[in-house]
Amino acid sequence: MASLLALLSSALWGTADFFGGKLSKKYPAFVVLGAQQFFGFLTGVILVVATGAWSAQALGSGGYLIPGIIAGFTGYGGLVCLYAGLSTGRMGVVSPISALAAVIPLGYALIYKGDQLSLLISLGVVLAILGGFLASGPEVSQGVPLKPLLLAIGAALFFGTCLIFMAIGSESSALMTMTTMRTSTLLIGLFVLYKYRGSIRFTRAELPVLIFIGVADFAANLLLGVATTKGLVSLAMVLGSLYPIATALLAYLLLHERLHKVQYVGIASAVLGVALISAF
Repeated sequence: MASLLALLSSALWGTADFFGGKLSKKYPAFVVLGAQQFFGFLTGVILVVATGAWSAQALGSGGYLIPGIIAGFTGYGGLVCLYAGLSTGRMGVVSPISALAAVIPLGYALIYKGDQLSLLISLGVVLAILGGFLASGPEVSQGVPLKPLLLAIGAALFFGTCLIFMAIGSESSALMTMTTMRTSTLLIGLFVLYKYRGSIRFTRAELPVLIFIGVADFAANLLLGVATTKGLVSLAMVLGSLYPIATALLAYLLLHERLHKVQYVGIASAVLGVALISAF
């Protein structure tokens, strides 16, 4: 169950990134991000009201509030670094390195949580992480400029920290943790939307896409949070980090973008890694 939830989370994340990336070619990325945060917040509020999840423990040891706030701001910081890095035009540098964020919660789960993996599952983990990296289309043939490299490392560190606190908060309530994340960064998103209110106007046809991005991103976070409570945190985080594959496949299917050979290798590596993890 945990593996299935994490993989579904990865698919939703990758799909949201694909459509968010398409809109970011037309509008400033921070405007798209602000709209995403707003609709994600609304999704969380609706689910909390519908399920009565607000009764979960908020403060103290095992509470969701503090981890949710930290996860919200570190996740937003990761997105800022990611978008700033992608704006340099070196996607082949920024995306693969940021996809290595899973290494941080993996280390947390193995060292602090005490997760123990068999040899075959460990091999599957390595293949899955390598697959996510290669599926992003790493580009090193022309050297690695310092600025996008530092931004990519920053994105990975922020995202990795966010994933750790998502898992910690989910021990109390995955839904309240994700809603707290969106609430903590809501003011930033609203400020961005207010700042661009006069110059940026989304079309009526783009509104459903924006809603989908916000809902899919929130659902991806929620599913991954739940996955960490249903099985090993380490495996959930690794499987949840395979979102670059969904993004690459959608670009291939819908935009007819040609995949590089290294991306095919990455997809095959990830599939083999997932197969090993699921089998053993």
